[in-house]
Amino acid sequence: MSACPHFSHLLVLPHLHVQNANAVSSPLTHGFPSMTAFLGLTWALERKARAAGLDLAFRAVGVVSHDHQEQVTESGFVKAFRLTRNPVGKDGSTAAIVEEGRIHLELSLTFGIHSERWNREPETQEADIATVAGLLAGMRIAGGILLPPAQPGRFRYHPWTLDLTGTDGDRQAEFRKARMRLLPGFALVSREDRLDARLAELQAENPASTRLDAWLSLSRINWRYQEDEGEWLNDRKGQGWVVPIPVGYGALGELHPAGRIANARDAATPFRFVESLYSIGEWISPHRLQSPQQLLWYADSRPEEGLYRCRNDYRSAGDTLEQLYDFD
Repeated sequence: MSACPHFSHLLVLPHLHVQNANAVSSPLTHGFPSMTAFLGLTWALERKARAAGLDLAFRAVGVVSHDHQEQVTESGFVKAFRLTRNPVGKDGSTAAIVEEGRIHLELSLTFGIHSERWNREPETQEADIATVAGLLAGMRIAGGILLPPAQPGRFRYHPWTLDLTGTDGDRQAEFRKARMRLLPGFALVSREDRLDARLAELQAENPASTRLDAWLSLSRINWRYQEDEGEWLNDRKGQGWVVPIPVGYGALGELHPAGRIANARDAATPFRFVESLYSIGEWISPHRLQSPQQLLWYADSRPEEGLYRCRNDYRSAGDTLEQLYDFD
């Protein structure tokens, strides 16, 4: 089983305001950008940081949402995206509208960073963080534009780091204090265990039930009439804020050599047709996190199996301290 890569520091860029990010995370889900978008941002930011001469390895990324405003109509039971009219074509005719879901976000990005330089020369962190923040300001976040803070001098907008190079006890104490700085907000974590549990429940009633049935069951509110109590009850009690999410891509065919497929975006990289992979996530308050690994998402690519996944190591509160703080 894969695990979060080792990192020595947690870099937090708090309360970023993103305008018009992509709200359509997959062909079947919407409401918040996919974690694949944030992992792509992480890799792009690492390349820019290394090009700027920084000794920073970006190993994982976490997202805490403080506020969101999906650009949809507010009236009626069925909501629709607010669309923009595209510019007219060269001949003056009206161009076709491609439906795009947009969302305004206020979020904090957390990066698992490994840097030997930061370990040797802690005084270089401030300058490096300023450089990273400057690089991010010129990038897109999930397709959205990063806006400057309304009050740039306020403490809440200042990037900060967390040193995780001490003992297990030191790391626990530091993270327990730092996680409170991410409030109020909600962090997205993986809950594949909920998917397995729901599948077992469905198969107890119908052995032909599949993981797709379990995923659809968790994606909606299921009501049942309880004759003993004489009322309708749903299955959401005690489940938390559970949501369907995409977690990467699965291959639809073989890997094609670079340049073989016409009109590919990158002619220097091997090409493969893929489709979205789905799982279950949960929005939880950061103060419920027991370790930074529970917050962070990382890539788990297995080309030989045709899987390109985003993973998260969230565990229930019943896990032992050694499991939660396994940095090796």
